[in-house]
Amino acid sequence: MKIATALLSLAFVPVAAFAQAAPQSALSEEEAAIVARVEANFDDSITFLEEVVNINSGTMNHEGVREVGHAQTEPFEALGFDVDWIEQEKVDRAGHFRAVKKGKTGASLLLIGHLDTVFAKGGDFQVWQRDGDRATGPGVVDMKGGNVVILYALKALDELGLIEDADITVFMTGDEEMSGKPISISRKHLIAAAKDADVALNFEGGSEGEVVTSRRGASGWTLTTTGVRAHSSVVFSDEVGAGAIFEMGRILNDFYDALADEEYLTFNPGVLVGGTDVEYDETATKGSAFGKTNVVAQKSVVDGGLRFISEEQKEAARAKMRAIVEDHLPQTGAEISFQDSYPAMTPTQGNRALLEIVSDVSEDLGQGPLKGNDPSKRGAADISFAAPHVPASMDGLGPQGGNAHTPDEWLDVPSVQDATARAALLIYRLTREDAPRFDEN
Repeated sequence: MKIATALLSLAFVPVAAFAQAAPQSALSEEEAAIVARVEANFDDSITFLEEVVNINSGTMNHEGVREVGHAQTEPFEALGFDVDWIEQEKVDRAGHFRAVKKGKTGASLLLIGHLDTVFAKGGDFQVWQRDGDRATGPGVVDMKGGNVVILYALKALDELGLIEDADITVFMTGDEEMSGKPISISRKHLIAAAKDADVALNFEGGSEGEVVTSRRGASGWTLTTTGVRAHSSVVFSDEVGAGAIFEMGRILNDFYDALADEEYLTFNPGVLVGGTDVEYDETATKGSAFGKTNVVAQKSVVDGGLRFISEEQKEAARAKMRAIVEDHLPQTGAEISFQDSYPAMTPTQGNRALLEIVSDVSEDLGQGPLKGNDPSKRGAADISFAAPHVPASMDGLGPQGGNAHTPDEWLDVPSVQDATARAALLIYRLTREDAPRFDEN
């Protein structure tokens, strides 16, 4: 058996290697072997990471995104996964990478990453550079480093014969940084994979001592107000009323009074145009307006965002906003529309139970306990599409770094090994025959 051969080879691993990785008493014999395999493969994992970082995969560089995806094909096939590429031409995106290994032991896992970055082809920030334990490069932590953690955690388990009967799907989207629209097409296959899973794990960059157990959802809203165009000398009269801009001001102020103090709920009017003649391009989120100080404004448009911790909170906020919009100032009108984007990753009992397991893994590895995050400090991500459909989910399981989405993006190189060991042990414990079950509530 693979595990027997691997355990025999551990006799030649220096004792210091185990002491550095984790206290021996915290790990079973099999788990110690897993950690040793992660360590043995560490240099290869960094070489592979450098290779994919040096492939530009800005979201709209479809060729580059496909190249990064295809770079995963052979390694995952070598682990016994069935690999395919899901084309996304209908939404003008490159596509998604999917690798599936069907089994029947333990929890069914969905492991999520993304192939694209925010760095367009031809920009200044294009290549991997390393200086000691620090590396920089486009997507090095967001999230090609996380993709490598997934691959090499599974590789360590496969080399020991520990995922032969596991049920695991790996899904790496090609448009996380700028998702194709409509979402119903671009996230159709990810949602379908989530519906077949018990646990969803996303490997975005991690933070010391913390993992992500909740994320707020994101949606948009567009508010249009109208008024009677007239000379400003008769503004507020019975015939003319308040005008479009006063009506817009009333509504935004009432939004603030009604909703600003609600925990985890934020709403932001990001663009405003108003006047006599108004043009607004909702797709480009830009517009123009013409008006005069002696003319009552005829139209005003605001484009905004809404973030929420649950579908219930989102719908309650929308109901309040609609009611405010309908209470018009004299001789004005107003309409509001809402656009769904990312659902919320709502805190659940299953997520809390999963946190206990991940924290135990971290402590057993000597990495210290983990706590859940403050959802107000995390944006939306692909885990948000999976979370509503699984009993338990988690994010922030990737390596540590910083300055994502900037030319200063960096990675703490040793944290790749730490994250890979944690991921490997977590997958191992979740896919055992005696793996815990999660409450869906």
